[in-house]
Amino acid sequence: MASARLPKRTRNRQTSTDNRSKPLRTYDDALRWLQGHYNLEQHLGRDQTEPPSLERMSLLMELLGNPQRDIPAIHITGTNGKGSTSRMLVELIGATGLDVGSYTSPHIDRVNDRITIANEPLDDESMTLALSEIAQVEPWVIEATGQPPSYFEVLCAAAYNWFAATAVDVNVIEVGMGGRWDATNVIDAQVAVITNVGPDHLEIIGPTLADIAREKAGIISDQTHVICGETSPDLIEVIANSQHRELWRRHVEFDVDEDHLAVGGRLVNFSTPYGHHNEIFLPVNGAHQSQNASTAVAAAEAFFGQQLDPDLISEAFAQLTLPARFEIVQRHPTVIIDGAHNAPAASAVSETLFGDFATEERPVLVIGANRPRDPRQLLDALNGGDFSRIIATAANWARAVPANELGAALKGNGAAVEVVPHVSDAVDRAIEIAGETGIVLITGSLYLASEARSQLVDTSR
Repeated sequence: MASARLPKRTRNRQTSTDNRSKPLRTYDDALRWLQGHYNLEQHLGRDQTEPPSLERMSLLMELLGNPQRDIPAIHITGTNGKGSTSRMLVELIGATGLDVGSYTSPHIDRVNDRITIANEPLDDESMTLALSEIAQVEPWVIEATGQPPSYFEVLCAAAYNWFAATAVDVNVIEVGMGGRWDATNVIDAQVAVITNVGPDHLEIIGPTLADIAREKAGIISDQTHVICGETSPDLIEVIANSQHRELWRRHVEFDVDEDHLAVGGRLVNFSTPYGHHNEIFLPVNGAHQSQNASTAVAAAEAFFGQQLDPDLISEAFAQLTLPARFEIVQRHPTVIIDGAHNAPAASAVSETLFGDFATEERPVLVIGANRPRDPRQLLDALNGGDFSRIIATAANWARAVPANELGAALKGNGAAVEVVPHVSDAVDRAIEIAGETGIVLITGSLYLASEARSQLVDTSR
């Protein structure tokens, strides 16, 4: 774990310290304070009436001395694959000997997971200190704007501030949603990654895919090297129209040349403008992760401006773990957790499950879904008729579709549907049905994945 460290620099705040809030004394104090802030993730698609703005975030960063400007950054957006690509990039850059800070969302096990160094979450003491720094300047934000920063803004600011205070060498920053108006977009990143553009959050950043592409391209500046994983010509054109320094496109400047299933993962060949990397082993599941890995390699080489040593890439990926991304958490039966929350992600999970893990027994599905997504569309993408049993459940989350409602929506696809309201009971029921030799897939949202992991995996820090 990334432990508490004393700041190595003095911040140049432009306010008196007389009006600061009292520092947060304990980790529990810090969590209670954080949870008192408006959380867009809980209300997504329901009550977004405030026009998009970076005013609060920009002011907050100014009060902290603009620490986000102190460290070179790689900024990652996209509909799917952001989290996996971020973790891969951290391992690749870290393998060169640099300290890498990373900010991602949402968290899987604990809120500390959002702020990591070398893919290790901050410990509780460090998290308390990081949040306390934001609490102390919050009164000026409220005085100037009439509102406190949001939950996401607090955590993002805490990440930028902590990374600068502890002098990491590189930041890898994942966009929360969209790009242009996302709180993370107070940086001028050297490299911007757009993994793909899909029909997620159309009601907020749409209504068309071109609109979504423009929002994601909002992280690009005229000094940015863009790594574009999207392959639709129309959407690439939208992205390319943003002023940028250089643009690398999937299937043109970088690509997966070969991709084969291997024991415990995949064996992959990559190419970038700097050359080829052959027989790289990825200890993860799914051909879609090979695509994410190629994006990460291209982004790292764009950042350094040179080819990475193949041995370094192999060393970096040997350390790679992807929690809740087709993660096998148990054997006998095989239990797989994936936080797929939309139809394209669910399709990738289905291809991996039925292509790479083919067995004579039909697997058991535990599924949950969040509003405003269409659960039937999610199930169709998973090939719901290929499961022996579907167990509808609901995570303890404000936007979770109630289990009874979900179960009713999923009936009629050819598989028997059971309704088990609590996630822990749903997981136990699925394991009982699967027996020693079966397969259980738990998917539908990261919040469902989080609850299931806490039951099946030791997530204590």
